[in-house]
Amino acid sequence: MKTTTSLDNQKYEAAKQWFSRHPRILVALSGGVDSCLVAFLARHFLGYGNVVAIIGDSPALKRSDYYQARDFCQQNNIKYRTVSPGEIDDPRYNSNPEDRCFWCKNSLYTAMNHLRRTEYSDYTMVNGSNKSDLTDYRPGLKAADEYKVLNPLADCNFRKEDIREMARYFNLKVWDKPASPCLSSRFPYGEGITRKKLKMVEEAEDIINRHGFKEVRARYRSGKTSIEVPSNEVSRLAEMMPVISDHLKKIGFSDVELDEEGLISGKLNREIGK
Repeated sequence: MKTTTSLDNQKYEAAKQWFSRHPRILVALSGGVDSCLVAFLARHFLGYGNVVAIIGDSPALKRSDYYQARDFCQQNNIKYRTVSPGEIDDPRYNSNPEDRCFWCKNSLYTAMNHLRRTEYSDYTMVNGSNKSDLTDYRPGLKAADEYKVLNPLADCNFRKEDIREMARYFNLKVWDKPASPCLSSRFPYGEGITRKKLKMVEEAEDIINRHGFKEVRARYRSGKTSIEVPSNEVSRLAEMMPVISDHLKKIGFSDVELDEEGLISGKLNREIGK
């Protein structure tokens, strides 16, 4: 049963026309609402046999996001494949330069392109980038351009709010899922990224999630962590910090701080150019 949310017919028709021009699709699927909607619409318009979701199983992808991406495909009868991009072993990525996101996406699209060349030669590679993304610092978009990965949502003028509304209309379970950027975004540029550090960040955020906070960022800084939650939840987290701090120190952090400004997506990008 569909929700009472109305369908934006203009954007629906734009998406329908877009996919009619690209009848076979490989979708880079992260498990977030953006890429999930792309995979769903591709399957909706093109049918089971013409769409494959590609999940990049990386240490920087939360286990919960990996399972949600896989479950989403199973729930919506979408074929999927898992690839291992291997970016964690690339010094151009794990040294964490300002264009880290480029090398992350470069690894994923290299793996996808290998599949396309060997098994899906007439398929178009796409991702979940949308119109809102074009105003942010996103080196990964350059990697998409180099591999000719298309952006159906951006091309059809979908913004974040449009994506959530359409996902809600089709009763996709991820419609209200909070943004969950890759774990590498928790590290200031220049701070080396390792499997161990990524695991610490993931465990820290899982712990705070279990204390009732849906959106969390555990920023890693030289063995310490700074915790961000939405500004209207900062005071509640402050009351729990003694207990949470003890938990986080047990998994390896030398110190735990509360960021009183609250959660701001892409906060570490402020440091670019300083």
